[in-house]
Amino acid sequence: MSPFLLQAKGLFENHPILAGIAILVSAILVLFGFIFFLNFGSLYIQALFSGCKTPVKVFVGMWLRKVQPSTIINSLITATKAGIKDVQLDKLEAHFLARGNVNRVVNALVAANKANIALSFDQAAAIDLAGRDVYDAVRTSVQPKVIDCPNPEGGRTTVDAVAGDGIQLKAKARVTVRTNLSRLVGGATEETIIARVGEGIVTTIGSAATHKSVLANPDLISKTVLSKGLDAGTAYEILSIDIADVDVGENIGAKLQAEQAESDKRVAQALAEKRRALAVAQEQENIAEIAANRAKLVLAEAEVPRSIADAFRKGHLGIMDYYRMKNIQADTTMREQIGRDPAKDKDELHG
Repeated sequence: MSPFLLQAKGLFENHPILAGIAILVSAILVLFGFIFFLNFGSLYIQALFSGCKTPVKVFVGMWLRKVQPSTIINSLITATKAGIKDVQLDKLEAHFLARGNVNRVVNALVAANKANIALSFDQAAAIDLAGRDVYDAVRTSVQPKVIDCPNPEGGRTTVDAVAGDGIQLKAKARVTVRTNLSRLVGGATEETIIARVGEGIVTTIGSAATHKSVLANPDLISKTVLSKGLDAGTAYEILSIDIADVDVGENIGAKLQAEQAESDKRVAQALAEKRRALAVAQEQENIAEIAANRAKLVLAEAEVPRSIADAFRKGHLGIMDYYRMKNIQADTTMREQIGRDPAKDKDELHG
């Protein structure tokens, strides 16, 4: 028996409490090792043989922080095998705790590395936390995608504009874009690209003198729109704008002229009706004024007998003067009746 075992045997015989403590600690360590290898043994061996040396305390720390070790270790192995040096355990764990998609970020980094696209882990993590699909962004950066303008899902299938001659044109465009990873965080989305391209199409068609010039050269729209730099401030780089279709719509100019003529007609009719109403009102005012003057005349004629009677009483009028005045009135009435037109009297009677 070796001296060490003899000393241990003597120690245990002389100090049974220490022996019990040592046995308890050994049992705890054995139990811990059994639980560790039961939960993380295969993952630990996989990381070890993949060149990702991960201490045991790291697994324990991830378990205490409620981080999925399988997600972190598998992502680390994938990045290590792809030759990406920027990926570290702390960064992966921090991104996982921030509710990010670790697998998608690592896959995006691998795809970017294979395509020789400069993309760091921090940049990819920021894109992922911003709610963008970083893997799809890298894929779109390698393989551009086509956007329809306008978007059929919005309910419109064409961009409508009116040329200088009043003819409406309906255009469809297809925009080829590539993701700009440096502007993906904070950059405008596809909706902005569609809106700007639509605005450019409307402006180009509206500035054309005739619709025939646009139909003869539809590439004029794409060249003009592409030269405006519509991708500024967006998450994409516009590669090309192609006009898929241009159709002739309604004659908006003639329609507007017809509507303007109808509006002018209604205005003229309203003014004529206004003048007619004013004339009718003026006529009624004149009739009322004539009736008032007739009333004054009747009142004045009613004063004549009184004046005659007063003249008789005062001696200013004699009986012969009165009969002479009556004869003059009778002669005047007779002359008026002789000179009156019978047809006119008939019309007045029936009127």
